[in-house]
Amino acid sequence: MDKNEIRNFIARRAAKELHDGDVVNLGIGLPTAIPNFLPEGVNVILQSENGMIGMGPTPAEGEEDPWLINAGGGFITAVPGASTFDSATSFGIIRGGHVNVSVLGAMQVDENGDLANWMIPGKKTPGMGGAMDLLVGARKVILAMEHTAKGNPKILKKCTLPLTAKGQVNMIITEMGVMEITKEGIVLTEINPEFTVEQVQAATEATLIISKDLKNME
Repeated sequence: MDKNEIRNFIARRAAKELHDGDVVNLGIGLPTAIPNFLPEGVNVILQSENGMIGMGPTPAEGEEDPWLINAGGGFITAVPGASTFDSATSFGIIRGGHVNVSVLGAMQVDENGDLANWMIPGKKTPGMGGAMDLLVGARKVILAMEHTAKGNPKILKKCTLPLTAKGQVNMIITEMGVMEITKEGIVLTEINPEFTVEQVQAATEATLIISKDLKNME
């Protein structure tokens, strides 16, 4: 799969974790593609930390509204009844526990559910944005990300980069599989049939627990 196919494959699978009526926050990058793959009949309320609730799918090329952007600066649409507000109100929603699911990317995640997604030492990089609040404030945290970075594992025994939050990740979805964080470790529950269990483990530093009910990703 090329980069775009990987992005869409992960976003399509992540969309299946969202349920009717959920308030959902989508991080910048790959997670912003998720609204394009919501199952028919599932209506979720998308929140953007820069100050919107009621975000719609990505607009068609040439139909962008310069006044409607997400937290990463990408163009968005607004569904009927959407509301815009200041950043303080937006983070009040997040910190108040009103977000059911937060979907983020990651630089590193480990078997304890710790996440690092904002800084590489020695390089000029942006800050973590609202990730710290989203990780702690959302009821469920899903990472939607590529399995490796330049061939190096991103799912580790222990994160080596500065942490954004400890022990807050519930699920990881990559192009290779779906994994759940448990007290026992990272459980591989679904696998992309293009890969073998051995290939997924080879691309993962943490030791995976293979579910006895392992099934194919769809």
